Amino acid sequence: MERLMPPVALLLLCPLAAALSGRFWHITDLHWEPDYDAAAAAGQVCPSGGSRVDPAAGPWGSYVCDAPWRLLASAASAMRNRLPRPDFVLWTGDDTPHVPNEKLGEEKVLHIIENLTSLIKKTFPDTKVYAAMGNHDFHPKNQFPGKEHKIYNRTAELWRPWLNDASVALFRAGAFYSEKLPSPATKGRMVVLNTNLYYDKNDETADEEDPGGQFQWLEETLTNASRADEMVYIVGHVPPGFFEKKRGKPWFRSSFNERYLKIVEKHHRVIAAQFFGHHHTDTFRMFYSDTGSPINVMFLAPGVTPWKTTLPGVNNGANNPGIRVISYDPDTLQVLDMVTYYLNLTRANMMALTREEEFPTWEEEYRLTEAFQVPDGSVGSMQMVLEKISKDPHYLQKYHEFNSVRYDLTPCEEACCIDHVCAIREVDFTKYNECVKTSSSASAIVSVWLLLFSLLLGLLSPQQLL
Repeated sequence: MERLMPPVALLLLCPLAAALSGRFWHITDLHWEPDYDAAAAAGQVCPSGGSRVDPAAGPWGSYVCDAPWRLLASAASAMRNRLPRPDFVLWTGDDTPHVPNEKLGEEKVLHIIENLTSLIKKTFPDTKVYAAMGNHDFHPKNQFPGKEHKIYNRTAELWRPWLNDASVALFRAGAFYSEKLPSPATKGRMVVLNTNLYYDKNDETADEEDPGGQFQWLEETLTNASRADEMVYIVGHVPPGFFEKKRGKPWFRSSFNERYLKIVEKHHRVIAAQFFGHHHTDTFRMFYSDTGSPINVMFLAPGVTPWKTTLPGVNNGANNPGIRVISYDPDTLQVLDMVTYYLNLTRANMMALTREEEFPTWEEEYRLTEAFQVPDGSVGSMQMVLEKISKDPHYLQKYHEFNSVRYDLTPCEEACCIDHVCAIREVDFTKYNECVKTSSSASAIVSVWLLLFSLLLGLLSPQQLL
């Protein structure tokens, strides 16, 4: 007769299973606003706000502004309190404020990168940090070259404590690199990309097939990882695909988007997950094989800056500041769970009026597995999340509120649903456009039928209905 393990023994094994998983931080889009002044006259409290006013601005920030230093220090303190000894930290770029180029310059950009680097080093002095450059971490912004540059050289020196010699050389040449994960027990590798080279606002690389040789290098790195039986995390700032809050808005140039997708499809077996930023929103992207099977997932973390985007056509384009812990399996690098913490900026500023405190409380916003009732953050589980979002209004609304870190609590109706679902499902340009067109047509047909049905009911008398 088979002996069953006593319940007490099972309970004792649960903490052991949790201890065997690793955890790391992912932070992105800090966008420090050095000239933030909550007490400024006429409510124009920051250069990044332009002419926009915010009478509700407070010591911890404003939704029309980038992050004041107090907000960034608060985020660092929350990270140290929540998880002081992570396995490593992902920092996926965008450090400078949203201001015109003439208000910045190479030295000011480097000064901001240096200050934020110091903050992260001070917060996690003995922790490996994998840092990527964002499209704002350059001067002029977005214009990243696929060759050596002063800003690459100076940034490589700032990040030298986190880089080996080979990575420093690669970074100087194109701001990308790859290193093994710090734990000797983990057969994993981090690949940090400079996807600003593929940004459609980058005129420096517009006519190049493979800026900086990064695509070829990525293919070689993934091939070598496969031969060495390593799993890989891919990290970057600007993601492929479309912005879920503005229909038809891509980030990559079309040829670069297509090539990136082909590389992911070819090498998906060694890519455990992808982690990006840039949107300031909390969302994800699915990748599929030619036959339609889900093969990979990209997680886009929310920004620390609360800045409301000025991109035309975007409604409620601000967010509450967010930071994220990812739990993973050290053997396979599979994502096991994610916990997002956030600062309710409105509440924090109101509390500051009534009492002084060193830092406000960053609350747990949600845990992936609990919020969406999935076993983990694997490709299969994230496909389940997408299906729930696309079919169940309850999960759609929950996702929509998480997307802005509980800033935009308005209902996500038909057009909103199409924008988010198509952006998550279709990273390919052609398939995205087909998704939007097909979904919009289906939605219009349903609306017409509902209208006709209502008119028919209106034509019928109460006696006819009985």
